[in-house]
Amino acid sequence: MKLLVLSDNHNDIENMFTFIDVLSEHEFDVIIYAGDFSDINTPKGFTQEDVAKIIIEELRIFKKPVVAVPGNNDDKNIIDLIDKENISVHGKGKIINNVGFYGFGGAQTPFNTSYEPKDEEIKKGLERAFIDVMKVNKKVQITHTPPIDTKLDYITTGMHVGSRVVRNFIEKYSPIIAVSAHIHEARGIDYINNTLLINPGRFAEGYVGFVDISKERPEAKIINLIE
Repeated sequence: MKLLVLSDNHNDIENMFTFIDVLSEHEFDVIIYAGDFSDINTPKGFTQEDVAKIIIEELRIFKKPVVAVPGNNDDKNIIDLIDKENISVHGKGKIINNVGFYGFGGAQTPFNTSYEPKDEEIKKGLERAFIDVMKVNKKVQITHTPPIDTKLDYITTGMHVGSRVVRNFIEKYSPIIAVSAHIHEARGIDYINNTLLINPGRFAEGYVGFVDISKERPEAKIINLIE
């Protein structure tokens, strides 16, 4: 199974159409969207929900399963929308071709953004989601906030700003892949023990990730669709 991993479009509808066209040249089996469909300031005439609907409709062009969690900039309408569209793994899990996808969205910030769940809520949400996929061997964890003390939560000031709860969950349950987003400058690939970590970077800048989990040891790469 090959995974397409993307996140952080932040309202960029215009460039998204170009990126979707380029993605048609690539092969993948499942699409993972790790949050921040929208942002606080939406394009004129659009709501956050409108933007998310457009993104979801475009991703469905590929006729592949889509799984998603909300980001910290995604409001309650988007959380409800991805649930209604049956693509949410926010506090729940889905099994696709004997691979379990589970997760929890949002992230804590200093900026009072739309969705900032506390640690206990994230912990309980991940636990609830994990139950849905616990019987399958291969599991993929999807969060918007990254695990702390990795290459994926390192900001330009030199601080690590990720989640201890997310890291602890990875260490305890060892999913084969842990997808996160949120920290745009921390685009990259890392490991916690045997779990491969990936932050694909901002889709609004053309960045996406690909992960091949068909092999014994998953392989991942990040590319820019406009280079």
